[in-house]
Amino acid sequence: MAEDFDGFLQRREAAARAYTTGDPAPLLAMTAAEGQVTFLDPGGNALQGAQPVRISFAEGSAMFGPSTTTRFEVLDSGASGDLAWWTGFQLAEAELKGQPGHVPMRLRITEVFRRSGGAWLLVHRHASQASESR
Repeated sequence: MAEDFDGFLQRREAAARAYTTGDPAPLLAMTAAEGQVTFLDPGGNALQGAQPVRISFAEGSAMFGPSTTTRFEVLDSGASGDLAWWTGFQLAEAELKGQPGHVPMRLRITEVFRRSGGAWLLVHRHASQASESR
C-alpha cells in the first residue's frame, strides 16, 4: 500500500533532522535518482538534474555538526494523484563546522514530490533565506 503524504511528511522532517546533523542518507533515499530534479539553494544557485542535486545534498550535509536542531513549520501542503508538495519554513539552530556556537536559520521552503513505485520522491526544493519578521 502506498504511503499517505501526511505520513511521508513526518519522515521528510526526520530526514531533515538527520541531514542537519551530518547524515544525508535519509534525504538521499527519498530524492529522485534519475530524471528532472531541481534545487534552488539558499545561496542563490540553481541546480538541475538528479546527480548534481544529490551531490549538492551530500556535500551540504557535511557542513553541519551533530548538535544542530531543525524543524518544519508547514504552512500548506497537498497531494493529488502522483504529485505532492509542501510550503513553509525550516527553522534551525545550526552548528556549522569551523564556527563557534550555533547560527539561527530560517529558510522559506517549497518542495515538490513525485510518487514512483508507491514511494514519494523529492523532485524540487526551493530554499531561500527568510526575514526574521513573520
